[in-house]
Amino acid sequence: MAGYKIAILISGRGSNMAALIQACQAKDFPADVALVLSNRADAPGLAVARAANIPTHTIEQGAFESREAFDAAMTEVLAGAGVRLICLAGFMRLLSADFCHRWRDSLINIHPSLLPAFKGLHVHQRMLDAGVRIAGCTVHYVRPEMDEGPILVQAAVAIAADDTPDSLAARILEQEHRIYPLAVRLIAEGRARPAGGIVAIDNYSFPKQWLINPPLD
Repeated sequence: MAGYKIAILISGRGSNMAALIQACQAKDFPADVALVLSNRADAPGLAVARAANIPTHTIEQGAFESREAFDAAMTEVLAGAGVRLICLAGFMRLLSADFCHRWRDSLINIHPSLLPAFKGLHVHQRMLDAGVRIAGCTVHYVRPEMDEGPILVQAAVAIAADDTPDSLAARILEQEHRIYPLAVRLIAEGRARPAGGIVAIDNYSFPKQWLINPPLD
């Protein structure tokens, strides 16, 4: 089933990148990681990708006069690699409207909250400060506005009374590593598509290992 090429964009350690690489190594997974691209030459995730024999590329943002010029350079590299889907995995740059439009419905992101709640930064502390009881994470299609776009997959995480931002982030990250590969699978299999501001998913009957927050037996 492999052959659906994806690229992963990182700026740091790339833990979600590693989860996607691991998923793509399974024989029955319908996608391959064709490229890991970073805006930082010192991003630790690049070494992880190279160890998995994944091609890597670095484009330093300081070499460009504008966000649009930087994004155009990324598009050239991504298009040259023949990718069909771009996965943001801790890529710490705002993308230009031109880039988002060029890759519309072929660009996804993961965010550590149940969007549309708690967009932006410092999410875990803000959730604790707000006193919410349920946290989580979201994979969504990217639009030019920050943390906007049709929602693909979500996972819920209960907040404990003694949670700190770090402990909550760690539990949410475990779910991020589950739902990001699921989102890629749905897209690569042609089962997920944006439709009127939401995502339509065909055959919404997953094998047990793909269920998110399944009920207890």
